Amino acid sequence: MGTIIAVNGKGGTGKTTVASLIVDYIAANRLGSLLAVDADPNSTLADMLGLKIGATMVGVVDETSKMKDAVPAGMSKDRFIGMRVQESIAEADNFDLLSMGRPEGPGCYCYMNSVLRNVLNDVTKNYSFLVVDNAAGMEHISRRTERVIDRLLLVSDYSIMGIRSAARIASLAKEMDIKVGRSFLIVNKITSSLNSLKNEIDASGIPLAGTIPYDEELIGLSLENMPISKLKSGNVKTAMADIMKKILG
Repeated sequence: MGTIIAVNGKGGTGKTTVASLIVDYIAANRLGSLLAVDADPNSTLADMLGLKIGATMVGVVDETSKMKDAVPAGMSKDRFIGMRVQESIAEADNFDLLSMGRPEGPGCYCYMNSVLRNVLNDVTKNYSFLVVDNAAGMEHISRRTERVIDRLLLVSDYSIMGIRSAARIASLAKEMDIKVGRSFLIVNKITSSLNSLKNEIDASGIPLAGTIPYDEELIGLSLENMPISKLKSGNVKTAMADIMKKILG
């Protein structure tokens, strides 16, 4: 069974950047087969990984729903949609990507979460790692997998409010009885030492996996719409290597 790494954090912390760095690290070091899952409708994970998405899970569901007699005889609709969603997975050299897309109506999310849960539970056995970029809020994770989340990574920016937000998400996971193997805090975009945040980090009760420095090259890649694999910054790559060794150790 593959290792599920879920990345969460409030907007503006660089959650998707961290998720893309994790994907890039696993892929570049060939640690095993890898599926990246863009489960945040507002995410730009595909762009950061340099992939163009031909179909999203939402698109597959919508298209199938509009097609009369689309489901083959003897096959349930859910199974057929699950099969087509798996066919929509985009392939790169060392990883694959599944994109959720954006549901058009508020009533779509429950069914999309159900489909994604079935797909995740089914494809887990085919990959060594699943890296899931989640929307903020643990309720989405709880509806999207019945398996243990092996690593829950809570991303904060270099601020007290970011740390407190990460702590609230961790508390919510416990309240919702979400099965988590180990949780870690990652502080992103730091510009100096963590001394000013030490008390807040200690109060959160979340083990610190490490920090990622504020980096102009990283920002430049985003502005130029270049994939994270083009990053040359030794500081960011060294920080990410240290973090990955800690969370996978």
